[in-house]
Amino acid sequence: MRIHILGICGTFMGGIAAIARAAGYAVTGCDANVYPPMSTQLAALGIALTEGYEARQLDTIAKDADVFVVGNALSRGNPLIEAILDSGKPYTSGPQWLAEHVLRDKWVLAVAGTHGKTTASAMLAWILDQAGLQPGFLIGGVPIDFGVSARLTEAPFFVIEADEYDTAFFDKRSKFVHYRPRTAVLNNLELDHADIFPDLAAIETQFHHLVRTVAHRGRLIVNGAEASLARVLARGCWSEVERFRAIETASDAADWTLAADGAIDLAGASQGRLPELALPGRHNQLNALAALAAARHAGVAVTKSLAALASFRGVKRRLELRGTVAGVSVYDDFAHHPTAIAATLEALRRRIGRARVLAVLEPRSNTMKLGTMKDRLAPSLETADLVFCYAANLGWDAAAALAPLGERAHVETEIPALTEAIARVAQPGDTVLVMSNGAFGGLHEKLLARLAR
Repeated sequence: MRIHILGICGTFMGGIAAIARAAGYAVTGCDANVYPPMSTQLAALGIALTEGYEARQLDTIAKDADVFVVGNALSRGNPLIEAILDSGKPYTSGPQWLAEHVLRDKWVLAVAGTHGKTTASAMLAWILDQAGLQPGFLIGGVPIDFGVSARLTEAPFFVIEADEYDTAFFDKRSKFVHYRPRTAVLNNLELDHADIFPDLAAIETQFHHLVRTVAHRGRLIVNGAEASLARVLARGCWSEVERFRAIETASDAADWTLAADGAIDLAGASQGRLPELALPGRHNQLNALAALAAARHAGVAVTKSLAALASFRGVKRRLELRGTVAGVSVYDDFAHHPTAIAATLEALRRRIGRARVLAVLEPRSNTMKLGTMKDRLAPSLETADLVFCYAANLGWDAAAALAPLGERAHVETEIPALTEAIARVAQPGDTVLVMSNGAFGGLHEKLLARLAR
């Protein structure tokens, strides 16, 4: 069977391509921007790529395709989409293809939540792997221990990052409703993806659609500190539920609890202590606790999970050190939501102590571009010593939004000017934290090269 994937260079669709190739399918694909590292990875798998979405692909690279797998970045009006529709050829979404051809006979462990999905999924996959269960996985990032974002195995277990974003132009349900997990982690939930969800209640509805797909003998691992998730479960729940949370006050209670010193209890019984993690921060400790609880449902003893977490090396683009030049360290992180920005800064402080932090932000997500979170931006950056914001193509005034930070905040609309502004004030011992959910115009490499000069 031959499939042609539209939007193949995205992390999710690229993962679909790798899994399909491993399953024996003939795979081709196209994307608006074909560039490394995904283009290189796909080429190494023997997957032919075309740049752009010209309709002539139906007569060239995709002429023998049995089905077209459409990424959610594509919409009506796209030339190739229109040609596929006019031709009457079969098409489907990435999540639906995955559900029908890979997940149907698997024990699916799905990790959902506004934040931490990639890290918690990577931790869970690593725990299962170290326990000898050899899980398949599809993760929205690259776990350092695996070196790839997706793999297919013969084992019954499959870990998937369960995204709430919509599925495709023809299917506006969240991606995760297709996965039918036996184990589902609901890590946290707040407003995001303001381009498709009008409010938090709309996202809660999608999360409840996910809850409805979990079998009676399945299990939900739920953050017990989240009022939004409590509202989701209050709509109806038909599966086992285990709640987890960090203990902040004496009245905090849940099935799984994490004390300030890393001590873990389950139903009041000690389960051990979290090791020091490669990724610092309280939020990553909670990611680890959720992964540990999910792994236990799959039969992995807590002691084995703790040992695996001790060797877990992290995920690319999650507080990843990209280089140190002239005494200045440059970190890369995927944070792009105010909650994630604040948590990442807190985690970095745990790692580096009192050294100066120069926070560099690209408000690139659709939610950030719309300005939905602009009033929360300055408070989320409060702990940074200096703040630099790349404000190209924004529909709101970044300088005004960051005004509460006073002279600490700097706004630029060109990458060269931004690079120069950072390099001009960086001093030996400083840490530069670059935050974006995109490539940020290669800022990391440009800044390191500028510092070297």
